[in-house]
Amino acid sequence: MFQTVSNRRDLMSLIPTLSETIARARADLRMGLPVAIGDHLAAAVETLSPARLADLRALGPGVLALTDRRAGTLRARAYDGDLARVILPPDADLAWLRALADPAGDLMTPLKGPLTSARGGAVDAHRAALALAKSAQLLPAMLVVAAPAPDGLTHLPPGPALVQLAAEAAMIPVAAARLPLMSAERSRLHVFRPDDGGEEHYAIEIGDPPRDAPVLARLHSACFTGDVLGSLKCDCGPQLQAALTAMGQAGSGVLLYLNQEGRGIGLANKMRAYDLQNQGFDTVEANHRLGFEDDERDFRIGAALLRRLGFAAVRLMTNNPRKVTMMQAHGIAVPDRVPLIVARNRHNTGYLDTKAEKSGHLL
Repeated sequence: MFQTVSNRRDLMSLIPTLSETIARARADLRMGLPVAIGDHLAAAVETLSPARLADLRALGPGVLALTDRRAGTLRARAYDGDLARVILPPDADLAWLRALADPAGDLMTPLKGPLTSARGGAVDAHRAALALAKSAQLLPAMLVVAAPAPDGLTHLPPGPALVQLAAEAAMIPVAAARLPLMSAERSRLHVFRPDDGGEEHYAIEIGDPPRDAPVLARLHSACFTGDVLGSLKCDCGPQLQAALTAMGQAGSGVLLYLNQEGRGIGLANKMRAYDLQNQGFDTVEANHRLGFEDDERDFRIGAALLRRLGFAAVRLMTNNPRKVTMMQAHGIAVPDRVPLIVARNRHNTGYLDTKAEKSGHLL
């Protein structure tokens, strides 16, 4: 054999890290494949097929892992605090699972029980499964079966996976180039890629902002509907343009464009939330019915990007005090909060009122 022991040791670098394995697991769930978490198999109800459901159920009894938010809507007991393990009845099919996972039909079929929740025993695998579903921007509803993993499935250790999913990703600069904008011809776009396989994020540098003084800055979460389509349901598009205009007039600034659509739940779940809002629920209630928290965004990303760009202090353009707190907690000084108020319309007044009353925005 030409391969020495030393060479074989060098090949260890080709084995995926835990972070890389989690990225694989996200992709598997989105395609409808189950993943192994400890000694359990977990599959996303949203993408599960009837054939795979039948095969999973043949391996043993399963439970439907739901967040406490979704469990509260369904009146299911969340004995495990932040999650509930709903025991599947013998005749539970995919339609039954999806009715519990997706609140779209809650008002049409309000009675889904009685639901019985499991209690006692370890739940790290179930908790990791739900965190993984959220990171994949899927509905946080996971079929979990205690069974050995068939060959070929992605395998995760539950405890370390939970820690990794909550960890802050390193931001790697990928590319940058001059990009003249309507608001400021002297601008530069930086692209950053997280090392956990997540979405890329962008920094738009206006002018030549000094690194030794607080820079006018905006953390803007991606909003396809508002930023691109001009949706009237939110204030995102006008805020984006107002921030860029203010930086252009000031001669310098930095706008961080964070790919955290829909407060971090993704565009598909955001549309589900909009559908619930059309049924009469406000934006916070809609998120809860879907199984999410009020806000699932990770503002540590913004602090990380600012540090990579060499900024230590910002004059932060925001109406959200939580952004100020998060920046300060992660090493970015915020000597000044700059309000960013834009005009209301009849479509977003209720949304803005909810942000003020329930999320503490200063509007």
